[in-house]
Formats: sequence, structure tokens, C-alpha cells
Amino acid sequence: QVQLVESGGGLVQAGDPLRLSCAASGRTFTNYAVGWFRQAPGKERELLAAISRRSGFSQYYPDSMKGRFTISRDNDKNTVYLQMNSLKPEDTAVYYCAADPILHNIVVFTTDKGTTVEVWGKGTLVTVSS
Repeated sequence: QVQLVESGGGLVQAGDPLRLSCAASGRTFTNYAVGWFRQAPGKERELLAAISRRSGFSQYYPDSMKGRFTISRDNDKNTVYLQMNSLKPEDTAVYYCAADPILHNIVVFTTDKGTTVEVWGKGTLVTVSS
């Protein structure tokens, strides 16, 4: 089974960019779609972006997330990235990556309570100071 480890979080200033990495172990990583989520204190987990398996030809962004976030994958490095630009204090949260063989499961996870996503990382904290 694939295991995921996030990195790249830390303390940044408002307006800065930041790139998060999601490193996967396991030879079957290319068979998994991957998504990035975040959860701020007292708030529900929300989807930021998702990318399809293998070539990553398809990317999905919720309307509220379009513009500042870009997801990409490098299968040679078994890594999925989340590029975040123009960070704001309200972006402060724990950021998680998650993987599932079915992209749809990732896309609807936060809206369909009956959906599960197979693998989750433990998260990386991003703090944006004003």
C-alpha cells in the first residue's frame, strides 16, 4: 500500500509563495490519484486540489480555490506538489495529501460523507503571519 509524507510547511509572511510536497512510497503510486486538503482549527477539512493518476492529465480545483493553488506530480520522484501563491493569514492550517485509485473519491470526499479516501498523510502545518 502507498504511504504518504507531507513536507514544506512552516512559517511564512502574507504574500509569500510556498510549495508543499507529498512524497509517496510504494511502486504503485502512479495508479493513485492524489489530492491536497487543509484543515484549520475549528473548521472542517476542505479540498484544495486534486490530480489524476498516471500522467496527471486531469486536475480539479474547487471554484473557491482556483487561481492561487497549482497541483502537479512527478512520478519519477513519487511526489505530488502543491504550489501556493499570495498566501494569506487565513491560509493557516494543517495541509494533508491523500491518495485513492479513483479521482472522484477525492473530489467528493468533503461533500459526500459516505465516501472514503484510501490513504492519508499526517499533515504539515502552514502558518501565515500578517
